[in-house]
Amino acid sequence: MTQENVIKGIHNVFIEGFEIEEEILNGAATLDQDLGLDSLDGLDLVVALEKEFDIRIPEETAREMRVLQDIYDYVDNNVQ
Repeated sequence: MTQENVIKGIHNVFIEGFEIEEEILNGAATLDQDLGLDSLDGLDLVVALEKEFDIRIPEETAREMRVLQDIYDYVDNNVQ
């Protein structure tokens, strides 16, 4: 899977699952302040990403993700 496809898939999770406008989705966007996710949303996000990409995201790793680029990098490095 190309990095472009990974990013499109991640954006799709945010658009479909959290009703976030695509225009604000970029690598520098913070999950809490810019995208408005709280801790419960964070859990839902991890589950949605794991389903979308058939990967596992360890709890510790998920807690360290602060900006969208963190998610891009993790998924890109761990998707088959």
